[in-house]
Formats: sequence, C-alpha cells, structure tokens
Amino acid sequence: MRKWLLLTYKIPREPTAGRVFVWRKLKQLAAIAIQDAIWVLPKTPRTEEQFQWLATEITELGGKAILWEADQLYATDAMGFEKQYNEPLIAEYESICAALKKKNCDLEELSKRYGEAQKRDYFALELGKQTREKLLAAGGG
Repeated sequence: MRKWLLLTYKIPREPTAGRVFVWRKLKQLAAIAIQDAIWVLPKTPRTEEQFQWLATEITELGGKAILWEADQLYATDAMGFEKQYNEPLIAEYESICAALKKKNCDLEELSKRYGEAQKRDYFALELGKQTREKLLAAGGG
C-alpha cells in the first residue's frame, strides 16, 4: 500500500508574497491540492524533506503547518492520484522523445527539460527511463 504525505497549512493573507511563494513551491513539487490548503505528495525521503522544509518556511512566514503521513484506504479511483502525477510527466517525456527525432534538436535544452521532469517522477515511470536512454544515445544527458 502506498504511503502519502499531506501538508495542511494556514498563512496570513498579507503580505500576499508569502502565499504566492508557498503556492509556487507546491506547484514546483507537483503536489496535488485535495482542498484549498491540503496538498498531497507520495511519501519518499525527498518529498518528506521538501514538505518539512516548506512547513518550516510557512512557520517563518507567520503561518501554521501540519505534515501528515497517510494510507489511502478507499477511493472510487484507486489510481487517481498516481494518474494526476503521471499524466503531465508522460506528456513531457513524449514531447522530449518527439523533439529528439528532429534534426538539430537542442540537446542541452532537452536534457534540462528531462531533469526537471525527473524531479517530479515519483513513480519511476518506464517512459522516463526510455527517454533517458534516447537522450544518452543522442549525445545529451
């Protein structure tokens, strides 16, 4: 059974820069909003560390944060969260592979895009491994 991390927080409305900072960080981590201020990530050492840092930053901004570990006991779509994480990654990996087929592709840019996608690939997608192999074969990576 997969473990999940949930971050709940409350942050002062003013200044708005703090709220924007937290929102951007959550998006950067590819966290999924369950409710307005309840965000979820799969539990890994990296995501746990990232959420702990963010909770500390929320506190420093004058807010309150709680980090939870949870098991998903029931869902109408048991793979729902995984699909939400994987669909954008699959699209990105496919886009990189398509770009690699073009003449004079920018390997540096594609390698950078791959690296960014890899940071959010919490489920180690097979397509991610295949994309890496294609990048390496093309001389990137």
